[in-house]
Amino acid sequence: MAEKALRSSVQGQPFNDVLNELHAHTFSGVPGESDPFTLSELDREYIAYALALYYQCDHCHQYHGRTVARLREQSNCPDWDWQGEIVKLILFLRTSHDSISIMEWNGWIEAWRNFSDRVHHHRQGLGSNIAYAIGIARADEHLMTVAFDSLVTLYPDDATLLGVIRDIDRVVVFMKAATSKNRTDPILREQLKSRGIRV
Repeated sequence: MAEKALRSSVQGQPFNDVLNELHAHTFSGVPGESDPFTLSELDREYIAYALALYYQCDHCHQYHGRTVARLREQSNCPDWDWQGEIVKLILFLRTSHDSISIMEWNGWIEAWRNFSDRVHHHRQGLGSNIAYAIGIARADEHLMTVAFDSLVTLYPDDATLLGVIRDIDRVVVFMKAATSKNRTDPILREQLKSRGIRV
């Protein structure tokens, strides 16, 4: 039995079952078990897509890109270049406070807010949600502070703000595990294969 589970994945089926359940709690919800969501499934999927781009995980990028496209179609969302705009968000968010001067950082904040406002017209809060997610993912307090200031303005109700932050954090926790797993599984398989172990 253990041998069969090992063949289905590097980590084993019980571990994958837990990841699948975590995925459900993060995105679709588990009836009677999951906490309620504040952000829509589409907003959470946009964040996941952005994190997949940030961490350069092709598997996650493809999966969450298809999911965003499906949800957008189901919701009859207005057409806009969401993929191109999220790529630009990621390019902005690769800048780190610690790698530039104070003058550059202040200029970055102004440019970020202008660009984020432009994206906001297509999807309310998207830029700030993604910025906060990436700030959490890389433990960047400066970026988290910039994004948090925007989130406070977008979600003035304390309960709503807490719900948004919980939703963002859950997506980050899931995606960091998923992007690591999906990027390293092929390497693990090849290494195991070199020892005659097929998974």
